[in-house]
Amino acid sequence: MPDASAWRLALPHTAAAVPMARALVRTALTETEPSADRDTAELLTAELVANAVEHTTAGAPIELVVEMLADGCQVEVHDGDPRPPRDLVTRPYEAHPDPWQEHGRGLLLLRALSSACGHRPTEHGKAVWFTLPACATSV
Repeated sequence: MPDASAWRLALPHTAAAVPMARALVRTALTETEPSADRDTAELLTAELVANAVEHTTAGAPIELVVEMLADGCQVEVHDGDPRPPRDLVTRPYEAHPDPWQEHGRGLLLLRALSSACGHRPTEHGKAVWFTLPACATSV
């Protein structure tokens, strides 16, 4: 029987990856207790997947990994580009996205809404991740 505390999904390198990733995160967090905030997890996952689709070579594999932890969850998005995400380590008070631009807020949201976030090299590129704490009561 597969480990219900970890979910993996290969995603297409298209815009369709975002709703697929959101659906997996929503399902994973609905089926486990205690659960992290589903809305925040979906939002942050969508940002990471959209960045992977936009900033990596077309056709390169993208994988979503959702791991349920005793005190919350960790979400990782794996892609084939070994370069670290720009601005992930910038402190929120140092980042000032242009309010007139459509882009530039994803990693700011990641830093502001997650309990921790980062990136790490993988055998085939990198993984960008975030963690969320479990909610006191799931909705």
